[in-house]
Amino acid sequence: MKTLKRRARTLLTAGLLMLALTAPAFAASDAAADASISGKAIAAAIVVGLAAAGGAIAMGMAIAKSVDGISRQPEAEGKIRTTLMLGLVFVETAIIYALIVAILIIFVL
Repeated sequence: MKTLKRRARTLLTAGLLMLALTAPAFAASDAAADASISGKAIAAAIVVGLAAAGGAIAMGMAIAKSVDGISRQPEAEGKIRTTLMLGLVFVETAIIYALIVAILIIFVL
C-alpha cells in the first residue's frame, strides 16, 4: 500500500511539473502565435510522452498480473485472457485520445 501511495505521489508530482513547464506554451498572445509553434510542439510531445509512458506501465502491470493469475489457476486462462485483452484495449484507447489531444494542440490552438 505504501508503494502505491508513493507511486501515485510521484506521478502527481511529475504531472504537475510537466503542467508547469508547458503553461507558457498555452499563454502565447496572438502576435506571438507563429513563434509559439515550438512551444506547441513541446506541449504535444509531453502529452503523448506521458500518455505513452503511463500506458506502457499500465499494460506491463496488467500483463504481469494476468500471467500470475494464469500460473495460479490454469483452468481460468480463457477468462483471464479475455479480460486482459479488453483492459489492454481500454488502455490503448486512452493513449490514442492523448494523441488526438496532441494533434489538436498543434493544429487548433
